[in-house]
Amino acid sequence: MLKTLTRVGTQAFNKNLFSFSRNYCTRYTTDHEWVNNIGPKKYKLGITDFAQKQMGDIVYIELPKIGDSFEKGGEMGTIESVKAVSEYYIPIDGKITSANDKITEEPEILNEDPYGEGWLVEFESDQSGDFSELMSKDQYDKYIKDQN
Repeated sequence: MLKTLTRVGTQAFNKNLFSFSRNYCTRYTTDHEWVNNIGPKKYKLGITDFAQKQMGDIVYIELPKIGDSFEKGGEMGTIESVKAVSEYYIPIDGKITSANDKITEEPEILNEDPYGEGWLVEFESDQSGDFSELMSKDQYDKYIKDQN
């Protein structure tokens, strides 16, 4: 019984620690994308809450193919809303390892949960220095404020 409780407690602790690390390791771009460091050389990308609010109701998302490689600043796809079509870009060199196909079928998820279920792609990159040069949450908040 004690072994079971210890194992469950450790798993819960590790899960909470990982969640904290993910939030701590989120960076932002001037194009209103967020990038989360999810492991060694592994990243997850999405658009910010600010971006989805500016776009309005999202109706279509174009995702890159798994295995596609992009250089820093390369256009990965488009997001179409009732207001406009916007491109999104990779902020550091990378190779796509996963794409969130669920959002192509249910694009409204991007409006409802842009930092969670509404992620766009996961990618691998050796460019951790470029990642650390992206904006922190405080820097991004100030950037948004200065833009208005």
